[in-house]
Amino acid sequence: MSRSAPHTFGLVAGLGVGAAVFYYRALVAAHLERGLSPRLLMVHADVRLAMRLAQERRVDELSSYLAELLRQLAAAGCTLATIPAFSPQVCAQELAAKTPLPLVGLLEAAAAEVRRRAFARIAVFGARVTMETSLFGALRDQAEVIVPAAPDLDLISESYKRIVENEAATPAEIASLRALAHRLIEQERLDGILLAGTDWAFVFNTENADFPHIDGARAHIQAIMRELTHAG
Repeated sequence: MSRSAPHTFGLVAGLGVGAAVFYYRALVAAHLERGLSPRLLMVHADVRLAMRLAQERRVDELSSYLAELLRQLAAAGCTLATIPAFSPQVCAQELAAKTPLPLVGLLEAAAAEVRRRAFARIAVFGARVTMETSLFGALRDQAEVIVPAAPDLDLISESYKRIVENEAATPAEIASLRALAHRLIEQERLDGILLAGTDWAFVFNTENADFPHIDGARAHIQAIMRELTHAG
């Protein structure tokens, strides 16, 4: 007989519906593996509003909007929560001062995995704001981040935007992104690629991600489970 998880966990969903589905499935599977019955609640965010504010770097407005969603989760009984999307992390510092709930940080989880894997020189694949800010400075003390040249940056960001919208990638898109990852690793002498986009789950898996990489979303799932189960 399964026992309930010690926390009621809140997800700010809707920042890419497919990504929220990925988190839900991954968290449920991780709970069941541990003999736990998950206690999960979700609140739906307006992805168009959140992404516009993130792209325009309107961090005060974005953090206030996310804090209100977190207040709804707190009122519903959540004791721990997260924002399962990379682009809104542009306001992580401002949100930390406004959140009514402790958060399992996505940036912190990704940076910790870079440190654990000893990746000293990396490139980031994700939305434009995530790449242009080198993961919002979260890797400043962890690794040297190489920002791809403009044509490569455009290819990655436009591909990622389509993937978020379609919740899938075409074989041609997957082949193009894999080829680019291999080329950047060789040309820039990278230790690997940080997949800093929760919707990369629709593209890369253990079979086709044949280049050194860190999956930021999956590292985040592991960090969430450590917090939920009080594991070290």
